[in-house]
Amino acid sequence: MTTRDAGAGAPPGEAAPAYGTAPEDRRTPYEIRLRPLEARDLRRVERLEQQLFGRGAWSYAMLAEELGGLGRWYVAAEPVRPYAAGPQEVVGYAGLWFDGEVVQVMTIGVDPELQQRGVGRTLLEALLARARVLRAEAVLLEVAVDNAPALRLYEGYGFVRLGVRRKYYWPEGTDAYTMRLELAPPEGVASPGAADRAARAVPVAGGPPAGRRPGTAGAPGPVGA
Repeated sequence: MTTRDAGAGAPPGEAAPAYGTAPEDRRTPYEIRLRPLEARDLRRVERLEQQLFGRGAWSYAMLAEELGGLGRWYVAAEPVRPYAAGPQEVVGYAGLWFDGEVVQVMTIGVDPELQQRGVGRTLLEALLARARVLRAEAVLLEVAVDNAPALRLYEGYGFVRLGVRRKYYWPEGTDAYTMRLELAPPEGVASPGAADRAARAVPVAGGPPAGRRPGTAGAPGPVGA
């Protein structure tokens, strides 16, 4: 269902084999590179949304709003094809929202044909790496209570369950676990105080919409680790 170390450590544009270590990641790893998600990718992402989330899929307009939203950061996974020129069709995508103190995972999605091949794990690790660059105190997310692969993945990275949000995902009415990962500051860097947090705060209009899908602060949980 989602991503890993070989991908998170590779910056956008640098190839990262999508290796996975969880039991569900035993298929041949799929080699990808990460790059920023761009407006030209949104039609492809819209199609993936419909495949992955059905009635809960984000529309093109919602995706465009997310991509341009304050405090948002989105990344795309594309296949590494040595003999193909130019950008390749997106096979996975993920995004976060930073409010100046904590990061909230907004969404992670992977092409159904490439799930269980480490793509999702790479995307998750990219989000965690970005959260550390932002010096976020923690990472928050929501995940459907019946999404066992995602729960195993998140708990493998140290996320802990905080509570349950009843009927969080529409239109299914599925409950969600709220999960949190505390981030230690980089070595030699003190934890930010209130003044520092205020200086780094990113103004966000409204914040994330509630109940969007299995994943996080109103977004889907990782699909296709």
